[in-house]
Amino acid sequence: MPILCSPIPGPSSPSSSVDALTPADISAVYTLGMPLSHWDEASRLASRVAELLSMFNPEMITPHVDRTSLQPRSLSEEAEELSMSLSHQVSDWKFVLLFVPADSLCACSPHVAGDVKAVVQDVEAALQILQKRLHRTLVHVAVWSTYQQDNKCECMKDKSINQRLHKATLLKTLQDSLSRVLKNPRWQSQSADFTAMLQSAPVILEPYSDSDNTWSYINQLAVQFWTNMLQPATGQTEVVDNSVITIPCPTQERPFLRTQINSPTDRENTVYSQASTQTDPVMGTEIPCTDRSPSPTTPASVHELRPGDIKVVAAVGDSLTAANGVGAKADNLLLVIKEYRGLSWSIGGDENITTVTTLPNILREFNPSLTGFSEGIGNEDDPKAFLNQAVAGAKSGDMVQQVRILVDKMKNDSRIDFHNDWKVITMFIGGNDICDFCTDSVFFSPRNVVSRIRQALDMLHSEVPRAIVNLVELLNIVPLRDLHRDKTLGCPTWFVSLVCPCILKPKEGSSELQKVNDFNRAYQHAMRELIDSGRYDTHDNFTVVLQPLMREVFLPTLEDGRPDRSYFSPDCFHLSQRAHTLMARGLWNNMLEPVGNKTFTQDFTAAIDLKCPSETNPFFRTAVNSNYTFPGPPPTPAPVTNWGSDFSCVNTAPSDTVPTSVHRLRPADIKVVAALGDSITTGFGAKAKSLLQLRTEYRGVSWSIGGDKTLETVTTLPNILKKFNPKIKGVSKGQGKWQTGFNMAVSGAKISGIPGQVRRLIDTIKKDSSVDFQNDWKLVTLFIGGNDLCQYCNDRASLSPQNYSHHIMTSLDMLYKEVPRTIVNVLEILEIEGLRRIKRDSLGCSVLQKYVCPCFLLPGEDSPELAEVKRINRELQIETEKLMYGGRYDGREDFAVVVQPFFKNTIIPLNFDGRPDTTYFSEDCFHFSVRGHADMAAALWNNMLEPVGKKQTYNNFMNTRNNIRCPTEEHPYIFTKVNSSPSSTTTRAPETDSTAPPHSSTTHSTTSALTSTATSAPTTHSTALPLTSDCSDNVPVWLTAVLAVVGLLIGWAVTWLLLSCRAKKSKRMMTAAVEMKGTMF
Repeated sequence: MPILCSPIPGPSSPSSSVDALTPADISAVYTLGMPLSHWDEASRLASRVAELLSMFNPEMITPHVDRTSLQPRSLSEEAEELSMSLSHQVSDWKFVLLFVPADSLCACSPHVAGDVKAVVQDVEAALQILQKRLHRTLVHVAVWSTYQQDNKCECMKDKSINQRLHKATLLKTLQDSLSRVLKNPRWQSQSADFTAMLQSAPVILEPYSDSDNTWSYINQLAVQFWTNMLQPATGQTEVVDNSVITIPCPTQERPFLRTQINSPTDRENTVYSQASTQTDPVMGTEIPCTDRSPSPTTPASVHELRPGDIKVVAAVGDSLTAANGVGAKADNLLLVIKEYRGLSWSIGGDENITTVTTLPNILREFNPSLTGFSEGIGNEDDPKAFLNQAVAGAKSGDMVQQVRILVDKMKNDSRIDFHNDWKVITMFIGGNDICDFCTDSVFFSPRNVVSRIRQALDMLHSEVPRAIVNLVELLNIVPLRDLHRDKTLGCPTWFVSLVCPCILKPKEGSSELQKVNDFNRAYQHAMRELIDSGRYDTHDNFTVVLQPLMREVFLPTLEDGRPDRSYFSPDCFHLSQRAHTLMARGLWNNMLEPVGNKTFTQDFTAAIDLKCPSETNPFFRTAVNSNYTFPGPPPTPAPVTNWGSDFSCVNTAPSDTVPTSVHRLRPADIKVVAALGDSITTGFGAKAKSLLQLRTEYRGVSWSIGGDKTLETVTTLPNILKKFNPKIKGVSKGQGKWQTGFNMAVSGAKISGIPGQVRRLIDTIKKDSSVDFQNDWKLVTLFIGGNDLCQYCNDRASLSPQNYSHHIMTSLDMLYKEVPRTIVNVLEILEIEGLRRIKRDSLGCSVLQKYVCPCFLLPGEDSPELAEVKRINRELQIETEKLMYGGRYDGREDFAVVVQPFFKNTIIPLNFDGRPDTTYFSEDCFHFSVRGHADMAAALWNNMLEPVGKKQTYNNFMNTRNNIRCPTEEHPYIFTKVNSSPSSTTTRAPETDSTAPPHSSTTHSTTSALTSTATSAPTTHSTALPLTSDCSDNVPVWLTAVLAVVGLLIGWAVTWLLLSCRAKKSKRMMTAAVEMKGTMF
């Protein structure tokens, strides 16, 4: 670990005031309140903070806390114990990191206010003890939380609860309560040797499935924590780049650790207040329409419906329709959890149109007896909510349930004549889907989201007579990021990151942000396609009209160009009453605009005047009365005749000379392919059209080794590699065992059979005269474990994860010891649970499937047997990772083992109806079809071109022909663990072809990123890793000869010089905390 921050010249003696305390003054770091449920993560964070402080004082003490000795205790008890142990330390400055765990609090409990108060009192008591008994102490208080809610919180299991919003509000309540306590001047001791500060945002641990991402995120949290410990710098920015961690440093102008005295925060509150001031408290609207009469007789057609004919209004949706925070005061974030349903743009009915603008209040000017609107504050179960059945936090998948409840309410309410009253129903949904799309881009794909919306609309279509449904197109959500980019607005970005993580986290200009935009547009496009299909215009008493008023959103701005916060609730995410007023006007106008010519922008900066029905067009506009011609569904694509792929890569040349390092291996350098495994690799039943063909092994289309035809018609790994090297050897062709090539897989094989397959592979390659065993580069793919898992319950002892790991190690050891110039793809076993969902009305799927994999497919849902085998499934993946990442196969320059993890989190492909797509599977609904093999091949290839640590860990089955990635000019090589690091290089440049035996390469090693070269001290005050040190560990070769000649004369001098250099280097390493106790930065 190199030096991170340049030392700043300062006084030789430590500061006497906590308000002039520099990082170098801290002599020890202590922690209180370590959350027992996430002790490892909290301990790692505390360790990182200590490492950062140790840059300035290498002799700083960080006491070790033994986890086994920890028992649940209050903060005051921990503070008592710590103060007793440090009572003798008077002169040294101490830094105390006090965690306030929040996960045990229940966010939706009616007693949450009292629970928060108790936690705050415990913090206050602990601080009083520390202030009374400790001298020279700076305390930083940090609220600690995770995304998961404690299992004890039963009410959070209710699907109608917006869990994230409740959790965020709880953290905000706790954060604000602690802020009020810590801003009390009492914590500023008269001797100026004690103070306590609150971290400006909670420490929120994100859920990651693998440890590498978890520790990387901990590093980011540590930098966030460190940044808040220092005096704020001008123009300070957030740490948002996951790949580069930039560590801010103290400066000459701002050298101290932050306190209330040296870094007051009142200015931020002033800016927040100014940015939030509402200049127009009147939210009414003038109705310019003169003709407000209904039709002379109740119309029989939805296409002849006047505003005055509407008797009932209703709405379904999420928090924007539930009206979360609409009436909240500008400076009270906690009110965002309240649902101001009476003010909701599409369904609210508070007061009247002169003071509150909503769609129902406009309609009441045409029909005063309108019913169905919501009033006051409350959730969807409140009687005053009436037909506003929107639920905060709802997604597209909740629409069917909301519609079901809505229809039942309309049928059973005496105020509604269900069959004769004309109804306006507004559906606005999709915001929470796109807020979560990055967590599961398949589940939240535009196709699947709109499929769920379609199911809800189908229900309305089939059950509700005399209704016009407004489907409001999903808003363009990306512009909301602007509110959080301008830090002068004081928006609670951490709060919104909890509520809508996928929108705020991507960097500007990143591919992730582009994906947000693409998904947003795709959602909108899919909604338009659904309505343009014409499926809801089959009779005259029902229609669905797409209202696109939110397709393009232009944020309102202040005179100085900054976003105007008054249009948003205090969280800078939900909308305020000012925005709801404009949305209501926009929706009304959309309803009166002809289909095909509707306004599709929401410009908050422009005034929106209400439109009126005209004499020539007095009706709400539908496709029929707008003379709109439905384009209909897109043309049916031509039948798929093959599952080939298109190839567009340009950089297909091999290396100039045959590389000697596996870390400099281009795809075109591969001369030989081979495969090991079971029936998946033999192509068992891949092209079967009947049960009679199921047992046939179609090895020529096998994903990892098949070589039938070309890539344009058959997608396999070798067919992709043929584009780089047409003469590649080892592919299997056809069916059966006649042209197997180096496909050693055996149907039904378990892991115990893989060493035998490896033995046969080595012998076969050696005997093949077309292969130069010593010099040809080889690619071996190993995929095994399905049969072990499927039979686990029948032989737990021999099929244990430990035996699985042993057999894999034995197999890889053989390759490592005997086969030169090899890269091995090892695939983690897939998650088999999803196969329980694969159903087809056929004998093979109904009968055979369960007996192909009995231990996974026979147990009942939620049974202990199923839970056990799911646990074993994950343990097999973990055992694979542990072996591959343990460094066992890192000793040779011409050999590498790489885990390709695209099956780690297996996603079952869905068809347009949202059901499992059985075309990916063979006749037994277990083995893959040729279509499945094609997508597996593309996924494997793409994994090979992704760096270790950033590989896709799920199979995104899409069967697009353009799914083949290409090597880049910047990185033309197949990724290994070594070349995945930007700073990792091999010990020598790739050499020309050599005939050295395989073991000769074991003397080659890879250099660390810590390789030293001379450099000057950095001059900036924000340094990115890594910098370098001065002394070299190596003694020059010529020095040996000199010593041999004149050793007796100058031996003493050389010895002195070497020892001096070593001592100097040791001192530098201490000073900079080079090793930083195993840092993960």
